[in-house]
Amino acid sequence: METTTLNISGMTCGHCVASVTEELKAISGVDDVQVDLNAGGVSTATVTSERAIAPAEFGEAVAEAGYTVVDAGV
Repeated sequence: METTTLNISGMTCGHCVASVTEELKAISGVDDVQVDLNAGGVSTATVTSERAIAPAEFGEAVAEAGYTVVDAGV
């Protein structure tokens, strides 16, 4: 099992959480997604997967939901 933490900007509400969760869960191999919403700031998503997933795959999924993966501290 792999666990990855993503920092995501632009999320403000429960609908944002649902959109990001849906897109991340659509990635092949993703088992679970837990999002900690920080409305107006940088939220975190913890993704558990059965295989290593390239950062670009996560970035594309989050972008599809309308948000951006950012570096920690941004």
